[in-house]
Amino acid sequence: MQASSVMLGATPMVAPVQVKPLVYVPPTSSVVASRTCQTRRITLSKSRRKPARAQFVSNKNVWKPYSSVLVETSAQKVSSDQLRCFSCLHHGARRKYRVNRSMPTVFVDKSSSFLSRRELDNIFVKQAHIPHAVVGPDEPHAASTTWPDGVLEKQELDLLDPQIGGGEITSLEDFLASELPSHPKLYRGQLNNGLRYLILPNKIPANRFEAHMEVHAGSIDEEEDEQGIAHMIEHVAFLGSKKREKLLGTGARSNAYTDFHHTVFHIHSPTRSKDSDGDLLPVVLDALNEIAFHPNFLASRVEKERRAILSELQMMNTIEYRVDCQLLQHLHSENKLSKRFPIGLEEQIKKWDADKIRKFHERWYFPANATLYIVGDIDNISKTIAHIEAVFGQTGIENETVTAPTPSAFGAMANFLVPKLTVGLGGNLSQERSSLSADHSKMRKERHAVRPPVEHNWSLPGIGEDVKPPQIFQHELLQNFSVNMFCKIPVKKVRTFGDLRNVLMKRIFLSALHFRINTRYKSSNPSFTSIELDHSDSGREGCTVTTLTVTAEPKNWQNAIKVAVQEVRRLKEFGVTKGELARYMDALLKDSEQLAAMIDNVASLDNLDFVMESDALGHTIMDQMQSHESLLAVAGTVTLEEVNSIGAEVLEYISDFGKPSAPIPAAVVACVPKKVHVEGVGESEFRITPAEIISAAKEGLEEPIEPEPELEVPKELISSKQLDEPRLQREPCFISVSQDAGSSKVYDKETGITQRRLSNGIPVNYKITSNEAKGGVMRLIVGGGRAAETLEAKGAVVLGVRTLSEGGRVGNFSREQVELFCVNHLVNCSLESTEEFICMEFRFTLRDDGMRAAFQLLHMVLEHSVWLDEAFDRARQLYLSYYRSIPKSLERSTAHKLMQAMLNGDERFVEPTPQSLQNLNLQCVKDAVMNQFVSDNMEVSIVGDFSEEDIESCILDYLGTISASTGSERAQRYHPIIFHQCPPSLHFQQVFLKDTDERACAYIAGPAPNRWGFSCLGEDLFESLRDVSAYDESLVEVQDVKKDMQKRLHSHPLFFAITLGLLAEIINSRLFTTVRDSLGLTYDVSFELNLFDRLNLGWYVISVTSTPAKVHKAVDACKNVLRGLHSSKVVQRELDRAKRTLLMRHEAETKSNAYWLGLLAHLQASSVPRKDISCIKDLTMLYEAATIGDIYLAYEQLKIDDDSLFSCIGVAGAQAGEEIIDEVEPVEHFHGVIPVGRGSSTMTRPTT
Repeated sequence: MQASSVMLGATPMVAPVQVKPLVYVPPTSSVVASRTCQTRRITLSKSRRKPARAQFVSNKNVWKPYSSVLVETSAQKVSSDQLRCFSCLHHGARRKYRVNRSMPTVFVDKSSSFLSRRELDNIFVKQAHIPHAVVGPDEPHAASTTWPDGVLEKQELDLLDPQIGGGEITSLEDFLASELPSHPKLYRGQLNNGLRYLILPNKIPANRFEAHMEVHAGSIDEEEDEQGIAHMIEHVAFLGSKKREKLLGTGARSNAYTDFHHTVFHIHSPTRSKDSDGDLLPVVLDALNEIAFHPNFLASRVEKERRAILSELQMMNTIEYRVDCQLLQHLHSENKLSKRFPIGLEEQIKKWDADKIRKFHERWYFPANATLYIVGDIDNISKTIAHIEAVFGQTGIENETVTAPTPSAFGAMANFLVPKLTVGLGGNLSQERSSLSADHSKMRKERHAVRPPVEHNWSLPGIGEDVKPPQIFQHELLQNFSVNMFCKIPVKKVRTFGDLRNVLMKRIFLSALHFRINTRYKSSNPSFTSIELDHSDSGREGCTVTTLTVTAEPKNWQNAIKVAVQEVRRLKEFGVTKGELARYMDALLKDSEQLAAMIDNVASLDNLDFVMESDALGHTIMDQMQSHESLLAVAGTVTLEEVNSIGAEVLEYISDFGKPSAPIPAAVVACVPKKVHVEGVGESEFRITPAEIISAAKEGLEEPIEPEPELEVPKELISSKQLDEPRLQREPCFISVSQDAGSSKVYDKETGITQRRLSNGIPVNYKITSNEAKGGVMRLIVGGGRAAETLEAKGAVVLGVRTLSEGGRVGNFSREQVELFCVNHLVNCSLESTEEFICMEFRFTLRDDGMRAAFQLLHMVLEHSVWLDEAFDRARQLYLSYYRSIPKSLERSTAHKLMQAMLNGDERFVEPTPQSLQNLNLQCVKDAVMNQFVSDNMEVSIVGDFSEEDIESCILDYLGTISASTGSERAQRYHPIIFHQCPPSLHFQQVFLKDTDERACAYIAGPAPNRWGFSCLGEDLFESLRDVSAYDESLVEVQDVKKDMQKRLHSHPLFFAITLGLLAEIINSRLFTTVRDSLGLTYDVSFELNLFDRLNLGWYVISVTSTPAKVHKAVDACKNVLRGLHSSKVVQRELDRAKRTLLMRHEAETKSNAYWLGLLAHLQASSVPRKDISCIKDLTMLYEAATIGDIYLAYEQLKIDDDSLFSCIGVAGAQAGEEIIDEVEPVEHFHGVIPVGRGSSTMTRPTT
């Protein structure tokens, strides 16, 4: 379940699940009302967040902007979601198309940046070599695709162009009707008791596997008096399992979640334990068997989880969650999906006893109603199947006589799955296995024939009544206007080449809409904040939903709707151009080709996620290579007319809104604030009616439209000839890396890292690796960041970076041209500012000069960036809007108050105030940014599957020709940052927020050293460490080797980063065990460290959510845990567990290019002098060498006394105090605006 969260001391960043982007996303000015996603991105790829889902683990490291002791704020963990744009094939269910005016492709992570160009007539269709798979009957659990009588035939009449000759029609029809190939490595079977299993061997990560038990029972199966009981069972069964607890010392991780249509228990485990030679698979399966089918419903555990769930219910009841619920309620008003949210109802949760819970379990938790998924480093399939049969074979076998499902219904399922990462993981018939015997007399029950078991009212012409009036959800915590128009149809399973071809054509069509809207509106006061079109298959809802979401400032809402409808009409009426067809077709094929090259580098969890979602949807699954070959086969049959025809069908419910021939929207829902800020007036009531919404849409239908003109796309941003002059002037070459090295090239064989330095002073680090085939990443880091902002120009750096991002122009090229240049070369670029640095990151492919294109863009930004007044105005307006939204967030308001007290209101760590923003101008922010972009203040790191010759050629051509400049000392100069010495009253504060529902949260924070051993007072802690270097030697007799390792640890620059990281793991474990599990005071609590690299400070933060009645006790309990490490000593078992966790995390991450990019950061940076190659080479040894004594040396550096520790409690509810938050800085011209802490971003980050 998603937790509302904040981040202190880090830039607001968008981060989808399993991704840490470098992207500097503008501060989101309000809740974006959306059915599918809480944290939104400009992307054509699948959104992985499942709204309204109850889940055990929330995102914990919301205060920590890095994923290892070395990977700094901007380290990005690559996920398959981020790499893919053809998500309808590569990611299974979610086909999402979003356009957002405020975030240009050039400098922000957007999926269109992954698109490329190739001439259509170069595609060769090899139809004779396409393998076929047998299609069987529908899977009983798959989403229903039944259309009303007569409708299905009508929808498929226009599959082929009627102008094609008769002979060709027969040949093409046969090809398109043929079945897609099935994944050759997916094994599946079914036990006598009905339990289905799927096994997929996958080598990444090595020596580990995923085992997920999916029970096909969720909140949709609850009766009127059982709302939330499926989630309760998940908690009690999972946390009550003794066999699961036995896995805790093995390096395994486990979790669980509940959704509408299923409950999932999952375990990520090593194949073997270091302490034992035994195979862990049967142990893991035994734990899952106990959790799912043999739980102990002890009264004590039920009460403990009841308290936790009630706390969770309040924790998750954010305005974002409430918006999600509103959208689902209106979208599915005709069925139970609108009434059965997994978290349940508080009044019912309080009443159930163990017997009530047990009865629901007996009704739904049986083997025939479950599927086991095993994906990972599994070599012996027969042995794995034997383990499954041995553990689960007798479960559920009773003397009940119930008809069993037929073997064929399961065996054919191999052909109905579509992948998250490609079109496929379906097994060959020769590999299907069934353990069903002829005797089915002992089968217990069958699952529902359709999952979820609901009926939908489809959005089809002539079906249903007249258009339902728009629904309006108005709330005081909403900041912006948003409206959602929904169209709901059955899922069309992708099983044949014709199905795949239709999906491809939709992608091309909607990609054009994405780009057009994103680039068309560039005024200082644009009509909309974002317009997105989301076309999604949903297994959890059992339907396909198209959603047009328009978000805008409340004053612009009518124009925003008109613009959205007008652009949809333009595309529907005139279609995509020939150039757009060629561009996006080739881009999608290139993206597919890139994925196929990574076939052996996909993580097990990504493969498993797509199998599970595909299992619910009924698509065919192929592996990545099969997927690419199939796309090539159908691409050659696509015509411009067909693309425009099939795409127009998707848009008809908007473009023909109100016409008898148009599909009737399933719902139109507007989410709006109760009050809005009016310049010169202050807060005023916001009024809107359903009739006004319809009127605005109809005005958009009447606006005159013209065809889209073709746009000239540059083949290169700077030619070799244009580089001749700077080459002659600057004579780029490599010079000595350092005075000590005496060599122009330093190569470390163990890590594969090469260090270089250019004659203009720019240091370069690179690593050649095939982790991600034919792909690479590059990062420019510039010292300074927000810490370098002056008192006269507060906010100049952060606003300047945003301005540069908004403009998107370089040299003589427009923003549109630069974006399409990135599209054609599959270049993805993002720009970010943090407290310490400005960072620019590129992701590129090695195909079609993608790396050279990325270097060209970097060169142009550094040498020929363009600063625009309208971009500055847009950027400033975004920050003003964001600032005004802060008092509407309990978490952000609470964090603000704490940050203000702890850092004395230092605006470099909070969002710039409106007055500070008004004091800035374009020249001021330009100077603030460009003064940091000097060559001796830069460092560039590159990781990828390139050759030494190619990378060094690019470095010399595009980095070596950048003009030499000095000024690093000036750029990195900053006013001292101190922790405020304040009166006792400021060490504990409270925030009250008026809300219709009750919630509470709290933050506890205090000083910590930075990553390299400097305290907040500027002390070098290694000086004091030398005095206790014999600490452990005097207490413990160890071998000479261990003594040597400990000495190296004590003198190593990473001593404090390593030991503080281990300490954080230990404290987190204790917080969960004590505050959550034993005392029942919270659902979610976490301890995080924020350790800076350049600034001489850091801090720790404990985040806790609770109820208003318990939050004070929860804070006291957290403080007791934090301060209790002396009275309750750390034991070796705790330290060993922390080591295993961090070492496994490090080992898994080393397969990622982005992780290596983080490791390379600051390797030659003058501002981080203690970092050297040993900080990368010695990581494993340092973790292994740490002792309990070392942990206490680190613990002593956390300031936890009353004079250093700060805490703030936030309480929301109808009875909350009148005060929301104290004004720290009165602002004359912005009445009602309240200063807010910078660490108040609600963008959550995944735990990594």
